[in-house]
Amino acid sequence: MGIYLVSVGAREWLDGDEDEGGRGAVASALDEELERRGLPRYEPVREDEPGAWFEEKLIPPMDGFAALCRAHLTPREQETFGEWSVLVPVSLEEEIHLPIGSAYTDTTVIAGASQVLALARRLADVIALPPEVPQEPGNLGLTLWFLEGEAKELAAARPGPWSEDLDAAFYVAVYLRAAEHSLRRGCPMTYS
Repeated sequence: MGIYLVSVGAREWLDGDEDEGGRGAVASALDEELERRGLPRYEPVREDEPGAWFEEKLIPPMDGFAALCRAHLTPREQETFGEWSVLVPVSLEEEIHLPIGSAYTDTTVIAGASQVLALARRLADVIALPPEVPQEPGNLGLTLWFLEGEAKELAAARPGPWSEDLDAAFYVAVYLRAAEHSLRRGCPMTYS
C-alpha cells in the first residue's frame, strides 16, 4: 500500500463512476469553474501510447522536503506547490477548491502544472538536481532510481547539495517530473 502519484487517462478523467476510479464529478466541476473564470474548458488528451503512464510511490519521509520548501518558497508558493490533490495542464493563477472529496481529503484542490513546474524547477536549481535523474521515468522510475541504489551511487561519486538529503531530492524530482509529464502529455495527475 502507500500513496502513489499517478497520471489520469482521459477515459478515467471523464468517467462518472467514482467506484471504478472515475473522476467525472471533478472534471465537470473544474470545467464550470474554468468557465466562471473566463478560461476554456479542459479537454484531456486521449492517447494509448506506451510510456504515457506516470506513477511514483511516495515512500520516503517528507521532513527534509518540507524544510526545503519552507526555506525557499513563500507560504503562498508552498500552498501552490504542495497542497493540491489534482494537477492539471492548465495555467491557473490560483488554485481551484472544489467541495468534492478526493483520495485523502474532503475537498479537491486543483493546481496548474505550469505554476507547480516553475516552483519545482526553482527547488531543483537550489539543490542542483543532477541531469542523471530520469527525465521520463514511467512507472516507478524515480522511486526505483532513488531507493534501489543508483542515486546513492551517484551521490558517492559526485556529491552536491542534492545528495545532502536524498529524500528531499526524491520529492523535488517527483514533483518536477509530474508537472513536466502533465504538460507534455496533457493529462491530470492525482494521488491514489
